[in-house]
Amino acid sequence: MTAGHPFSFFVGRWAHPLVVLVALLCAGLAVCAADFPALTGRIVDQANVLSAEARNALEPKLAELEAKSGIQLVVATVASLQGQEIEPYANELFRTWKLGEKAKNNGVLLLVAPNERRVRIEVGYGLEGTLTDALSKVIIANAIAPRFKTGDFSGGVTRGVDDIITVLTTDASEWQQRPSLRLDNQPAPDWITWLLIAAAIALGTLLIVSPGFRWFFLNVALNILLNSGSSRGGGRASSGGGFSGGGGFSGGGGSSGGGGASGSW
Repeated sequence: MTAGHPFSFFVGRWAHPLVVLVALLCAGLAVCAADFPALTGRIVDQANVLSAEARNALEPKLAELEAKSGIQLVVATVASLQGQEIEPYANELFRTWKLGEKAKNNGVLLLVAPNERRVRIEVGYGLEGTLTDALSKVIIANAIAPRFKTGDFSGGVTRGVDDIITVLTTDASEWQQRPSLRLDNQPAPDWITWLLIAAAIALGTLLIVSPGFRWFFLNVALNILLNSGSSRGGGRASSGGGFSGGGGFSGGGGSSGGGGASGSW
């Protein structure tokens, strides 16, 4: 391939698997270095921004959701993201806490980082089709961020939790009628379609001309399939999250693949 080819930069960048492995290793070490708070309950307010009244009102809602549906929704505020972006931090925190039932992966994490002014809804594998990325984004934009802008963290979290529970427990035909929750029903603009076509062409070209990229792509795809198969497996969970035998709150073994949405204020 000539140096002037439009894909030459990307091909050269992915031509050496060792570079990819080193990059992934560095990213993994950065995540592992994070000092996550302990999962002490359905609400972990490390940043100390939630009022006692809000906590007392939220706790029974979260407990009732889990008791009736098995869905484990946890609210967490952190003092710092420790230099990370909120997406990898939330995903690793979710996996560390193992939210949701192992067989169903039906956990949800509402994470707030007040110092970085970032918020994220991280969704377990099993709920990605219900609490979609688009709906998570709408909840953040409409219910959470506007209240955070005024310093009302308790109000923002409470409204966010209410909307998340509504989506998770209400028949789709009902909540789809709500104007604030219809973002994911809108047709994709033409430019998105063309962008996807261009991306598919670029991916196909790289797979053909670059053995290194092909090796990396196949390994990533295989890992995704293996993780998906083990985490989405059928069967009825004998128990979800909730209180363990020792009396402390714990996750039920669930996992997340990065579904959800982030926002700022």
